[in-house]
Amino acid sequence: MSDSTVRTRPRIARRLIHLYAGLALYGASSALLVRAGLGLEPWGVLHQGLAERTGISIGVVSIAVGAVVLLLWIPIRQRPGLGTVSNVFAVGLAMDGTLALVPDAHGLWTRIAVMAAGIALNGVATGLYISARFGPGPRDGLMTGLNRITGRSIRLVRTAIEVAVVVTGFLLGGSLGVGTVLYALAIGPLAQFFLRFFALPAPDTGTRAVAGQSPRGAILPQ
Repeated sequence: MSDSTVRTRPRIARRLIHLYAGLALYGASSALLVRAGLGLEPWGVLHQGLAERTGISIGVVSIAVGAVVLLLWIPIRQRPGLGTVSNVFAVGLAMDGTLALVPDAHGLWTRIAVMAAGIALNGVATGLYISARFGPGPRDGLMTGLNRITGRSIRLVRTAIEVAVVVTGFLLGGSLGVGTVLYALAIGPLAQFFLRFFALPAPDTGTRAVAGQSPRGAILPQ
């Protein structure tokens, strides 16, 4: 067995741990925002609105929306990775599992604390699953694909998508509030910090892949 094979196996194992721990924590963080009841992240507003209208659990709605978004990759010629497909299922399952275990928060300060924990945990989760470098999630891939074919900036494309998602979700009955605003303000700095914190050695170099780089299609906060 070659030295490179010996080195590669633990590296792959660490990346897989980062990927699935990150996706599970992402689902858990979204569930905490639901329990706080002070507003969800943009896609969470849409998922909750659809769940209210259909009677389906919000986790299953998240899976269905992720699958639909993944289908939109076909005309824009995006190619999914392991992280992309895993994202579709793992986040929704973790979200429903957390909601089954964690009761609604009561009292303003308790709700604020749960909201803050959800936002912070989302930053940790983002740093973990992106640092694994197994490809972007369906929603991030849609953003980068539209950026490529339209020539518009990532910031503009992301803003347009998330405004459309929030408005649609709110009209369907999703929860829009202070948590939505705080999430929008905090997630960029949090994700940037945790991307650096959880950075793994880049393939074949021994150096750490950090925020500001985009190895293997990882989507870094703008």
